[in-house]
Amino acid sequence: MPYGVRSVGSLGINAITWLGGIGIMFGRFLLSLKDIAKSGRLIIEQCYTLGVRSLPLVIVISIFTGAVAAWQAAYQFQFIQVPPKFLGYGVGKAVVMELGPVLSALVIAGRVGAGITAELGTMKVTEQIDALTSMGINPVRYLVMPRLLACLIMVPLLVVFADTIAILGGLVVTVIGVGVSAETFLNGFHESFRMFDFVAGLIKATVFGLIIGLIGCYEGFNATQGAEGVGLATTVSVVLSCVMILVFNFIFAILLFRI
Repeated sequence: MPYGVRSVGSLGINAITWLGGIGIMFGRFLLSLKDIAKSGRLIIEQCYTLGVRSLPLVIVISIFTGAVAAWQAAYQFQFIQVPPKFLGYGVGKAVVMELGPVLSALVIAGRVGAGITAELGTMKVTEQIDALTSMGINPVRYLVMPRLLACLIMVPLLVVFADTIAILGGLVVTVIGVGVSAETFLNGFHESFRMFDFVAGLIKATVFGLIIGLIGCYEGFNATQGAEGVGLATTVSVVLSCVMILVFNFIFAILLFRI
């Protein structure tokens, strides 16, 4: 059999194995929800670690996201002579529907996804997860469920903060850099705002949170070969999370925003 065919076959088998493993872990996560009352403290701790501590980074990213969106919109609009209020229209649509959820999720994948994988991977290679099992503690309930729930809760909340800060960043740049009044910008944003767009962005953010948490936990649980394996698992986790976020963002664009 040619080497290329063997490589493609091996890649396909690995992909199917990975998807199967992700599905099994998600199923075990759903089963562990029956014991959610036992993990209240762990969930709150993970919400703080994964969510609240990510807030400063999300704020910084959002400020410049909104600022760049406003500046680029102003640059493009000068060639087609559109009313100034459309700056608020364009920035609002771009931030609420795309830039807020997607860029926030990518940043969170880099920080949170890597942290989850590194932490769980270290526990795996040092046999701490095996020790939990030997003590009769379900590692999925104790380790995966709090982190995954924290991602599902905190990523949408962080996206709400990101949307707000990005709009304010766009407003500041519009007023100071472009010379358009705040009232004009906000009127354009108000006219363009649709609750469906906002809810669609939160739906996307929730799925992105599931992707980040699930891939981070899966790769951490399957890390091997000591410190080198943990580093490799962390890299794979971040890369796959970012790729899957972009893939699902395209799928949601087709399903939610029909032409």
